[in-house]
Amino acid sequence: MTRLAVPVLAGVVLLAGRPPAPAQDKALTEKQKIEALIKHVEGLAGAKFVRNDAEYDPKSAAKFLRGKWEAEGAGIKTAKEFIDKSATASSTSGRPYLIRLPGGKEVKSGEYLADRLKEIEKAPPGKRDP
Repeated sequence: MTRLAVPVLAGVVLLAGRPPAPAQDKALTEKQKIEALIKHVEGLAGAKFVRNDAEYDPKSAAKFLRGKWEAEGAGIKTAKEFIDKSATASSTSGRPYLIRLPGGKEVKSGEYLADRLKEIEKAPPGKRDP
């Protein structure tokens, strides 16, 4: 073997024996995307979640959304379905859920979370935050 071939061959052997890439380098599962959305809501400091004219803090809103997700069970397979079925409007009144951001601006929860989902999906692996 030539002098160059030995280091190259050694590098190939080392790479071949390398463990698989960490999970953070792979695409998120739908369940992970839903969890990321719920964690994002929970972390919205200073925001209020408005459901049927009642205001809830971010932690209560996250707990509520998780409960709706669990209640839907197999009916929710994707993060988009989670937004559409659990995080957009009241199943009893049909009224949209709102998020009142710090400063008073209100946004429809479904639209806000759909935008956040796009950000989650396009974020490079390892750079995703809730």
